[in-house]
Amino acid sequence: MSDIVKYQKFELPSKIIIEEDEHDLNRSRFIAEPLERGFGHTIGNALRRVLMTAIEAPAILSIKIEGVPHEYMAVEGIIEDVTNIVINLKGALLRRLPTTDISDARGMRVLKKKLDVTAEMLEQGKGGYKVRLKDIIQDGIFDVVNPDHVIFTVTMPMTKEVTLRVGYGRGYVPSERIEGMFEKVNDEIVIDALYSPVRLVNYFVEDKRVGGQTDMDRVILDVQTDGRISPKEALSFASQIINTHFSIFDELNFQTISFDTDEEEISSDKDSILHKLSLKISEIELSVRSTNCLQIANIDTIAELVIMHEADMLKFRNFGKKSLNEIKAKLEEMGLYLGMDLSKYGITKDNVKDLAATLAHSEKG
Repeated sequence: MSDIVKYQKFELPSKIIIEEDEHDLNRSRFIAEPLERGFGHTIGNALRRVLMTAIEAPAILSIKIEGVPHEYMAVEGIIEDVTNIVINLKGALLRRLPTTDISDARGMRVLKKKLDVTAEMLEQGKGGYKVRLKDIIQDGIFDVVNPDHVIFTVTMPMTKEVTLRVGYGRGYVPSERIEGMFEKVNDEIVIDALYSPVRLVNYFVEDKRVGGQTDMDRVILDVQTDGRISPKEALSFASQIINTHFSIFDELNFQTISFDTDEEEISSDKDSILHKLSLKISEIELSVRSTNCLQIANIDTIAELVIMHEADMLKFRNFGKKSLNEIKAKLEEMGLYLGMDLSKYGITKDNVKDLAATLAHSEKG
């Protein structure tokens, strides 16, 4: 058996900070700090590439409309031509996280719906009935994220069967490649597959101060999805995909690395953090306006402050972005941040006030 190789400790984040966008539920920021110099770009770039290319989701692969042989035509009683119907279908957002094997036939599903548009429906729509996604996908296999998305508009009574083929995949696949995945039936129109549920990923690396070290990294990931999965799900899946690929190299582990844990340093760090948490708001240098706002909100100690999230802070009376940025900057100087998980110190939102008072008392004692 080979000797264990001793390595110095790597600085690693104790928790990922999540900042959710109040105005867009499909957008979140993820902050990891501190990281060793250079690891911000290493981790940020790897996650961004995987998020943009490797996250799976369902997409519509083809459509068949009764009596419509191809896409280069108009259909009597429908305003949009078939080409525009196909374009509209590309905006369909379907959600289903498969928990069983979907390898059979590439996980494809064929969904059929008999569409019956009556004169009464046309009259209610003032001469036109808008066929929406929820009208043609009703079998319950998939959750329709945008059910009111319009596919086409009918102007005369008609009954037609509409058949959709839905499959799972990654990224963007043109119709030419889709055609080779299954045996196409008569009058089936194959369309480009827009699988990726991730719309935007940006990452930023900033300097982070840890004790006397000023050259550590903080990586910030800004992730936006289209609603088929949440940003948290997307990032979780991406990290697991990366871990799976790195595990391939485990067979090269001829020697094992053991990292220093610095238990004494950890104990010292805990004492230092508890000391900071016990400080009263009046003991740190904040503007009168910020201090007054916190007093009005009944926040007396740093522990009560850091357990709050940004969104909660902005709900306080007369509390704005300027005060928030001032507080965040001051906490950063102290090596703290809003939204901290203090559960490892036995502190929660329910008991923070009592425990903060106990900490302050013990510090004085």
